[in-house]
Amino acid sequence: MSLSLDRDKAADKPTLYKKIRQDIESRILTGEWPPGHRIPFEHQLMARYGCSRMTVNKALSELAQADLIERRRRAGSFVRRPQHLSAVLKIADIRAEITALGRAYGYELIRCTRRAANAADRERLGVRKTGKVIAISCRHCADDVPFAVEDRLIDLESVPEAAKADFAAEPPGSWLLHHVPWTEAEHTISAIVADDHTAAALDIAVGAPCLVIDRHTWRSARTITAVRLLYPGDSHRLTARFKGG
Repeated sequence: MSLSLDRDKAADKPTLYKKIRQDIESRILTGEWPPGHRIPFEHQLMARYGCSRMTVNKALSELAQADLIERRRRAGSFVRRPQHLSAVLKIADIRAEITALGRAYGYELIRCTRRAANAADRERLGVRKTGKVIAISCRHCADDVPFAVEDRLIDLESVPEAAKADFAAEPPGSWLLHHVPWTEAEHTISAIVADDHTAAALDIAVGAPCLVIDRHTWRSARTITAVRLLYPGDSHRLTARFKGG
């Protein structure tokens, strides 16, 4: 496609490459383009926006630097897939995990509130400045038996589209995995004994052991979410297999 020099000069204003980046970023963050989706080829973006390859390349380069897309030589650009923390521990979708066991999945939203982050929220998320969060408590069941309870914070500054999500219909973990790319995650595994509240939520005895997984996820050093998952200790275990170097 040939373009006049005057048209190129008009199209390649700094605001145009930002518009291209914002348009693509919006499609990624809203889930319209999920992880693994192929971004239109450069010549397609040039035709769509009426600009030069240099303008398109600048927008795609910034998206790659933000870890939203990955560029593959001769193959094109793709929405970046989550990179697991390690080959042993990965972020699992509890709904998919229960279904894979051949059991019926059940979900109950206990509480979902949107609020200004308080000091405890900021400490948990590892952020300093005041912002808004969504605080979610929910329960996952397998064959109508409590499987896990979840206590989650989502940073709305990093994930503004979460404000429009229907967490009464879709579990927050499933929604995040399918809509929000992440680049780094951290698991902390511990054990506790169930207090009255936990025992009631998991339908176990007070004082029974519970497996605890605390997880944080980030995208380009920006916190996405912090979640605590509690499992009945007598029915869950973690297994890891290692190979020597």
